[in-house]
Amino acid sequence: MSERDYYEVLGVRRDASAAELKTAFRRLAMKCHPDRNPDDPTAQDRFKEAKQAYEILGDERKRAMYDQYGHAAFENGGGRGGAGFADMGDVFGDIFGDIFGHHGGRGRQARGADLRYIMELDLEEAVFGVGRQIKIPTMVSCQHCRGSGSEDGKVATCGTCRGHGRVRMQNGIFSIQQTCPTCGGTGQTIEKPCRHCRGEGRVEETRTLEVRIPAGVDNGDRIRLSGQGEAGPAGAPPGDLYVEVRVREHAIFTRDGNDLYCEVPIRFSQAALGVTLAVPTLDGEVPINIPPETQTGTQFRLRGRGVESAHNKRHGDLICRVVVETPVRLTRQQRELLATLEATFEDDTACTHTPRAKGWLDGVRRFWSRVTA
Repeated sequence: MSERDYYEVLGVRRDASAAELKTAFRRLAMKCHPDRNPDDPTAQDRFKEAKQAYEILGDERKRAMYDQYGHAAFENGGGRGGAGFADMGDVFGDIFGDIFGHHGGRGRQARGADLRYIMELDLEEAVFGVGRQIKIPTMVSCQHCRGSGSEDGKVATCGTCRGHGRVRMQNGIFSIQQTCPTCGGTGQTIEKPCRHCRGEGRVEETRTLEVRIPAGVDNGDRIRLSGQGEAGPAGAPPGDLYVEVRVREHAIFTRDGNDLYCEVPIRFSQAALGVTLAVPTLDGEVPINIPPETQTGTQFRLRGRGVESAHNKRHGDLICRVVVETPVRLTRQQRELLATLEATFEDDTACTHTPRAKGWLDGVRRFWSRVTA
């Protein structure tokens, strides 16, 4: 094995903390573990190299020696092994728990799976809250055996792990522990499985639940119902149910956080002369005053007319955006009146009545002067 710099092996700085060293080694060991790389003949050597680097750098005394003398400090076996080296058991417990899917501990049973339910709501339901009845296909505790999985209630010590819940496996030079495949880590087996659940302790069933969605929820919010997920096997605790909110598009309002936005269409004559309009809010209609000479895109903010947050109870605002509409299906009289009005603007070379047009024309002239220069 090459004598590469141990800091380089782990990919850390020379001033890395103990926690950074442990994280780097754990990440590298999981990446290079032979069981995860069965087709890579170099994986075992890289794994051993990372383990050797962490054994030295993970121990304060050995790290100090390595920083001073390098690999020479440990030639002929000096300083390696023995008491006081890094807590490899703790690190390997984390690594092998991830690789083999267990987390140690005698008799620990895997809890039931968490479930997710997508609930679609109208904006009004999300704003004011709503109660819903939902149906969830799931696994529930077997009533016949009361979740034990045993027909007669009797259990026996597992013959594979002898009640420990874990078994030791030899993998080349490594000896590791994993959850017993026979009892699933409980340390017990069932002599006479329940005929209803076949020893699993749970059966499939569609449950009906009453769910209360609080006022002010937003798109993507989740409501956690503790213990309402799948029942665990052989009497293990159930998982949780997460109800995820999806809010449908609204015909009038668009929501951004606690604020609501809506467009208010007005005629150009109303925009020019000013008008008072009634606009919708969550609490009913309220009047807003559109002043004379209002341009399209102008926004009016109504304080506190938005949504009350489900998290901090603060009210958002309602922002009304004015959109000036061009009239359609004009009568002959309306066309004549508009023509008469338009004629009054023909001598307005200074764009007195159309300030944005003046700025636009000035920009066009500058553009053409650059192009033709």
